[in-house]
Amino acid sequence: MKSLPTIVAAFRENRIDRINLRALIRLLAVLLSLVISYSIIFHILMLREGQEHSWLTGFYWTLTVMSTLGFGDITFHSDLGRFFSVVVLITGVVFLLVLLPFTFIEFFYAPYIRAQERSKASTQVSTNTEGHVIMTEYGPVARSLSRLLDDYGYPYYVLSSTLDQALDLQHQGVPVILGDWTDPDSFSKLNIKKARMVVTTRDDITNTNITFTARELSDDVTIVASASTNGVRDALELAGVTHILQLEDLMGKTLARRVIGNDANAHVIGAIDDLRIAETGIARTSLPGKTVAESGIFEQTGMVVVGRWDRGSYYPTDLTTPLTQSSILLLAGTEAQVQNYNDVFGVTTEKSCKVVIVGGGRVGRVLSRALTEAGIEWIIIEKIPERVDNIDHKIIGDASEFDVLVASGMHDAASVIITTHDDPINTFLTIFYRRLRSDVQIISRCTQPQYASRLHRAGADLVLSYASMGANTIFTYLRGSGTVPLGDGVNVFTIPVPHSLVGVSIARSEVRSRTGCSIIALEVDGQRQFNPGPDQLLPENCSMVLVGTLEAEREFLSTFCSGH
Repeated sequence: MKSLPTIVAAFRENRIDRINLRALIRLLAVLLSLVISYSIIFHILMLREGQEHSWLTGFYWTLTVMSTLGFGDITFHSDLGRFFSVVVLITGVVFLLVLLPFTFIEFFYAPYIRAQERSKASTQVSTNTEGHVIMTEYGPVARSLSRLLDDYGYPYYVLSSTLDQALDLQHQGVPVILGDWTDPDSFSKLNIKKARMVVTTRDDITNTNITFTARELSDDVTIVASASTNGVRDALELAGVTHILQLEDLMGKTLARRVIGNDANAHVIGAIDDLRIAETGIARTSLPGKTVAESGIFEQTGMVVVGRWDRGSYYPTDLTTPLTQSSILLLAGTEAQVQNYNDVFGVTTEKSCKVVIVGGGRVGRVLSRALTEAGIEWIIIEKIPERVDNIDHKIIGDASEFDVLVASGMHDAASVIITTHDDPINTFLTIFYRRLRSDVQIISRCTQPQYASRLHRAGADLVLSYASMGANTIFTYLRGSGTVPLGDGVNVFTIPVPHSLVGVSIARSEVRSRTGCSIIALEVDGQRQFNPGPDQLLPENCSMVLVGTLEAEREFLSTFCSGH
């Protein structure tokens, strides 16, 4: 009974339910009219046969015949009476056994059940809710982001416009609020004025409308919206967006950065004041087969090897870490030290390092432009000609057909990059290409994070997750300027020296071995000391700059900052 007011209100607010209810009432009125009419005709025909019955008996006979019960205690003897009985019987079958039950279920019972379900769906948050994140979609990016928010204790809510999705998410344990994206009242019920961030990753038009609605209600909330093209940026900026997320561009540029190119230079991917974070592939250098200590990188250039990516996973390094052909090193140092590294280890070759791009969608086109800027030869394989009309280096055809692969020059390509948005297709192509060539570098994009390990098993050297990349970028925006994203969930972040580490040397702290984070700088009184040595003591009132994955950061906080 507690939900009865909500159910009644739902019927009153839903126009379709109101129309259906009126239709049901009209049908019942017709049925009642038929019962009365048949009862009157029953009396007339019975009197013609010389039988006399009460009005109650007439109603009784009509209902027993229409409901097909047919007790048989009252019958007609004439053909006309029996014909009338057949008409009443057929009418009863149509109305009572077919039309009325269907109408009752469709027009009344089903709306009643939906109204009951609607009463179970939350439509607003507590007035005390604050510092929360509002998401307008629970797709791959939002699911990955929700896991990060759960891990770090940020409250969040998903705004769903459909009852079925809201109930489904609610059954999964996802905090969800039922409401319309374009209705300001829905955002008011989400307490948007006290929210930390609004995230919308739907289509461009919907994102622009959501941004406009949210900004009208709050001048301070951070709004992150995805955009598929540069043209949408203007509309989003006019609507009041804080950060624009162009995941296709980000994915394309990141894929290009990971290609084995014409050099082995260190490329800067992040900076904090004078500190530069760079990455470099070492396949074309003399470093594979050596350990970090044997490489001489620090002695010859001053750069510190902070970590390495290998087959899509990030690992912190120490002096005994072996370097392999597939290793991509993460280095920390000054601008001058980056140049020193390139002078010593940078390799330029005259040999063309051709890249085959599979898929001419937005990611593939961004990737091709980035490779052109890097001076790397490439060719795109695409099935839909319209996607690559303005591209010169292309082959129209199926990337799984041998003749197409031969025409693309895959037999002597240095790298193959698979950019389609279909994860099963990417897995199939990875297996196929690895069987054709065991020595080619295969890089693949995936949309769902769970496919990353599957693609690695299929033979991919590197897999970049669309969802993880988007979630990590949004999470970086959420945490503010103290964090610099490096890609693949690896960040540079600053944190005060925990009380448990004050006066302890970096070597004795065992930060790297215990948590996976690497200390790359110390900040005391506004002055930064880059690449501190292992004997450096960690002073009080000092901040340290660390590099690590989100999992490593969480482990650091758990290990050294209890109660953080």
